[in-house]
Amino acid sequence: MEITAFNPLIVTKDAEAAKKLFGELGFEHRHTKTGINDEDITNFDMKDANGFRVDIAQVDKIPQDMMAIRMNVRDFDEAYQFLLSKGFKNAQGDKITDTGSSKATLMVSPSGFAISLAEHIRK
Repeated sequence: MEITAFNPLIVTKDAEAAKKLFGELGFEHRHTKTGINDEDITNFDMKDANGFRVDIAQVDKIPQDMMAIRMNVRDFDEAYQFLLSKGFKNAQGDKITDTGSSKATLMVSPSGFAISLAEHIRK
């Protein structure tokens, strides 16, 4: 399995506060993706001068902030099957988010550890 990115993901109702905090730590807003899952979910990608990244997702329908690891891979299906074999469950049931430019879902381990698994579609 080839991993192409591995960084923290903050899922929060208050993305602006998290973006401000990381901005003060030297991170710059690099990319925004909106309308994820045909809902009002927006993801902000931030990067600092050393190349460290953090993603911040604005999700209004969560009871509290959540931390996960964003793991981008070359082959989503291979990574998905690997995580399933380790006991992870898809937090969306059987649904896989397909935005046209990426495939993704949130995978949760039996102990509650979360990995946001994604493959960026290359054209």
